[in-house]
Amino acid sequence: MLSLQFSLCSAQVAQNRPYVDDKLFHFGFQLGINFGTFQITDSELPITNPVTGDVDTYHARVSTLLPGFHVGFVTDLRLCKFLNLRFCPGLLFTSRTIHYKSESGRPVTGSPGKYGADIDVLAIPIYLPLYLKWSAEREGNYRPYVIAGGGVSCNVSRDHEKPVLLNTMDYFCEVGFGVDLYFTWFKFCPEITYRIGFANQLTPTAGRMELAPQDFFYTDAISRMTSHCVCLTFNFE
Repeated sequence: MLSLQFSLCSAQVAQNRPYVDDKLFHFGFQLGINFGTFQITDSELPITNPVTGDVDTYHARVSTLLPGFHVGFVTDLRLCKFLNLRFCPGLLFTSRTIHYKSESGRPVTGSPGKYGADIDVLAIPIYLPLYLKWSAEREGNYRPYVIAGGGVSCNVSRDHEKPVLLNTMDYFCEVGFGVDLYFTWFKFCPEITYRIGFANQLTPTAGRMELAPQDFFYTDAISRMTSHCVCLTFNFE
């Protein structure tokens, strides 16, 4: 008897926007927050600091995960009942703090009074990703999914006066999961993704005429630096 009552109540739950997933194309926009970091490989080379004259080996790590935000657009192509192809270009704002320490324990000092042990690195990349979205069967007004894809990004905020200068281009892959929530007038889709960049983001000091020689060691201490990012995105479609 109880199971019959539960079945009747479930049947009475109305589905919002029951045919929205049958459209060949649909569009939307994105808002979200992100936490970015760098995977850093030290050069482990002895470097002379022109300010102090010390020869030392320096180690660099991202010390603080600062929240950023991103905005974008959604273009969705229905391939079949459970599979969609999505193109979601956007703009991402993120900042990371790189902390340096010397192997000998001496204080880290760049240009007098200008740079110390911490360097803030701002990045504002335009990203152009392409995803495959695989969705489960819809249940009432929710539908979970997983998403995977990749793309390229172009950093538009390169500060040539900073000791650490990021390269312009990067390419990445991304995986995540989310859920479609169906409302009367729109579909709300929160998702979490993890993005891994593959290109070395570090610009060498060679040819950087705008950078003071005493600040070279901030870059020379690093051999390779790749971008990683966790994104919490809210899609409105």
